[in-house]
Amino acid sequence: MSADASTELVRLDASVMAAALAAREVSAVELTRAHLDRIAEVDGPADSGVHAFLHVDAEGALARAAELDAARARGEELHALAGVPVAVKDVMVTRGMPSTAGSRMLEGWVPPYDATVVEKMRAAGLVTLGKTNMDEFAMGSSTEHSAFGPTRNPWAADRIPGGSGGGSAAALAAFEAPLATGTDTGGSIRQPAAVTGTVGVKPTYGGVSRYGLIALASSLDQGGPCARTVLDTALLHEVMGGHDPRDSTSLTDPVPAVVAAAREGARGDLSGVRVGVVAELGGTGHAEGFQPGVLQRFAEALDQLRAAGADVVEVSCPNLEHALGAYYLILPSEASSNLARYDGMRYGLRVLPEGVDPAEVTAEQVMAATRARGFGAEAKRRIVLGTYALSSGYYDAYYGSAQKVRTLVQRDFAAAFGQVDVLVSPTAPTTAFRLGEKLDDPLAMYRGDVATIPANLAGIPGMSLPVGLAPEDGLPVGLQLLAPVREDARLYRVGAALEARLHAAWGGTLLDRVPAWTPAGDPAQTTTATTAGASA
Repeated sequence: MSADASTELVRLDASVMAAALAAREVSAVELTRAHLDRIAEVDGPADSGVHAFLHVDAEGALARAAELDAARARGEELHALAGVPVAVKDVMVTRGMPSTAGSRMLEGWVPPYDATVVEKMRAAGLVTLGKTNMDEFAMGSSTEHSAFGPTRNPWAADRIPGGSGGGSAAALAAFEAPLATGTDTGGSIRQPAAVTGTVGVKPTYGGVSRYGLIALASSLDQGGPCARTVLDTALLHEVMGGHDPRDSTSLTDPVPAVVAAAREGARGDLSGVRVGVVAELGGTGHAEGFQPGVLQRFAEALDQLRAAGADVVEVSCPNLEHALGAYYLILPSEASSNLARYDGMRYGLRVLPEGVDPAEVTAEQVMAATRARGFGAEAKRRIVLGTYALSSGYYDAYYGSAQKVRTLVQRDFAAAFGQVDVLVSPTAPTTAFRLGEKLDDPLAMYRGDVATIPANLAGIPGMSLPVGLAPEDGLPVGLQLLAPVREDARLYRVGAALEARLHAAWGGTLLDRVPAWTPAGDPAQTTTATTAGASA
C-alpha cells in the first residue's frame, strides 16, 4: 500500500472503515498496518512525539486482523465493527498486555484476564492496537501526571491533551486510531475530547461495566467510548454497554438505542426538543473564569441548535457551585481506600527500604518504601487528602458533608430535567493550556473540571463534541451535553444534529484542520493555529 493510500485510510471515520471492510474494499490487515505505520510515524517518546501510547501490540494486532480477514473470506457472519482498530486506555486491564494505569506501581504488570469492556470489544472483532497514556491512576486533567511522561496535543505540541485520558483523545486527533476507550471520574473522557476536537461520552453510571477497570473512585468511575464523530462514538458505545453480573453496580437495562438516535439526529431536525443552558456553567451572567473564545463558540453552537428547531432556554442549578469542593473530598476519600491495596505485598511494585537488614525488615517499612517510590506527587497528594477526610473526627465534617452536597446536585439536575430534555454548557472553561503551566498550582488544575464534575456526582450521562476553534488561540472548543439517567440516547440525537449542522457550515470536520505533526519544540507545533483554522 502506498504512503498516500495509508494516510487516506487512517483519516476515515470508523463507520466508513467498517463499510469498506464489509465490502472487501480493504482488509483488516491493511487497515491495521496503516494505523501501526501512523503510530510509528508520529507517536514516539514524550520529548519528540505525541506519546499517546504506552504499549503498542503490533504483532498481536496484525495476527488478530489476519484471523478476521480469514473469517470474512470463509463467509462467517461478523460484527459490523469487526476489523476496525481501537486503542484502550491503560486503566482497563488487558490479558497478555501490560496494564499500568500510568503508574510505576504497576509497571510491567501483565494481567491474566480482560476487563469486561475489552472482552466485549474482542468478541465484536475490534483490533486492539495497544494501551494509551493517562494520568497516574486517572488522577489529573492533563496527562502530565503519567509516570511515563506526558502526552502532547496534536493541535500544538506545547499544549496538554486533557486528562486523565489524554492518550486516547490524542490518538484519535493524531489519526493513530479511529476508536478509543476512556474512563470518566470527573471529566476524564469529556475534557480531553474538548481540547483535542474529538467526541467523548460518559454513559449513565452503571451503563458500562467497571469490571477490570483499575479503580480510582468507585462511586464516580465510568468507562465510555471515544471517537472522532458522534456516530462512531455510538457504535462503540453499543459494543461496550450492557449488564455485567461481575459488576455489582451494573445496570440490568438493555443498551440504549444510541446508534439509532445518532442516525436520527444526523438529519439535523430537533423540533420539539427543549435545551437548557446551565446558568452556573457559562450561561448568561455566569461566565467568570471562562475564556472569551470558548463562550463565543458556545453561543454560536446554541444558535445552531435553535436553527435546528430546538427551544433553547436558561435553567439554574444553584448547588453546582459547591460540586467542585464536594468532588475533591469524595474522590480522594475513595481513592485512599482503593489505592490501599498497593502495599508492596500482593502484586505490583515492591521496594525494600535502604539501610535496613533484610532479615529485620518489617511490613510497614516495605509498604512505606514501595509507596514512596511507586506513587507520583499527585497520587500522594490525593491519598493524603482522602485519608485525612476519612479520619476519626473529620469524617462527618468533610466526607459526610460532601455526600450531602452530592444529593443537592442530584436534586438540581432532577429539577432541571423536569423543564428540559437536555442540558448544555461549555465542556471546559478554557482551551488546552500549555504543558507545565498549572503543575505548580493544583487548585487551578482542579478548577478546569468545574463543568464536567457535576455529571459524575449525579451519575447522569454526558457528551462532549467539538464546536469550533477559539479565535484567540486557534485551539478546539467543546460543548457538553447532559441528559437524565438512562437517557443516553438523547445525547446522541442532539449531538449528531449539532454536529451535522456544524460540519455543513465548516465544509468538513474540525479535525480536517489539525496541522501536520512535527516533533515537540519545532516552531510549527508551538504556535497557534492559522487564522483560517481559528475561524471555524
